[in-house]
Amino acid sequence: MIVFGLEGTAWNLSAALVDEERVIEEKSATYIPAKGGIHPREASQHHAEHMAKVVGSVLSEARRQELKIDGIAFSQGPGLGPCLRTVATSARMLSIRMGVPLLGVNHCVAHIEVGKWQSGAHDPAIIYVSGANSQVLALRKGRYRIFGETLDISIGNAIDKFARSVGLPHPGGPKVEELALQATEYIPLPYTVKGMDLSFSGMSTAATEAAKRHDLADVCYSPQETAFAMLVEVTERAMAHAEKNEVLLVGGVGANKRLGQMLNIMCEERGAKFFLPNRRYMGDNGSMIAYNGLLMLKSGMTTPISESHVRPGYRPDEVDVAWA
Repeated sequence: MIVFGLEGTAWNLSAALVDEERVIEEKSATYIPAKGGIHPREASQHHAEHMAKVVGSVLSEARRQELKIDGIAFSQGPGLGPCLRTVATSARMLSIRMGVPLLGVNHCVAHIEVGKWQSGAHDPAIIYVSGANSQVLALRKGRYRIFGETLDISIGNAIDKFARSVGLPHPGGPKVEELALQATEYIPLPYTVKGMDLSFSGMSTAATEAAKRHDLADVCYSPQETAFAMLVEVTERAMAHAEKNEVLLVGGVGANKRLGQMLNIMCEERGAKFFLPNRRYMGDNGSMIAYNGLLMLKSGMTTPISESHVRPGYRPDEVDVAWA
């Protein structure tokens, strides 16, 4: 069984072909704003302009290998409305043209499933951190239940917001991580955990203020240590509640080595296993959409055209995980 997947919820337009064993082909085109953060309309225009080239390249490889595509998967949400609509329109066209089922995929669940597939995790507590999301989840009774999440902005958004405020280039996360390695001092910042939920906006604002009085490397180090400690705390409690002995880190912020290191230390102290997918599967990519679509197709979950409307606020705990 082979599925074509199309991702384009925000920055990255990406198309891929996967079967049950491997990623056959993947091509991407990333929107990079001239300044500031993402502009939804400009990002959707970028996706529209690059769609033919990205999709055509992957389909050309399918023709070259004489592969039969069994389904068309697309990121139905969550994400930026204009970007989601551009991707959904293309996916519907391909589904109709090829005469194969359409598969509307939850972007967050796709991160989890590709992470499990590529890392070998079986039944983990999941920490999902990206530019738009910060959630701790675990599979219970056929759904990925959210045990804790951000109450305001995501960790990725918080770090990028701070980075912009001190003049660092976009995306801010990698540069903040690089500068943090040069730090010699920790600067106390707001540590906000409310039950199982988290708040990052106050920390980000405080870091911006601290940058006016302290060395930039120290200020970059401090929000990482603070925010990651908050995330590790909630993840550890979720493991206890859900009785899990594995942890899986997914999402773009998961590429930060310090976060992975802190989670690994926590897992070692608990006698648990820590799983981290290859870096290429951490950010948004077509392979994760294609693979989740393949799981859906195998379990008989297809999306009629009439139900393929985009869902910008689509939560992972709304998805029936029939393939689990």
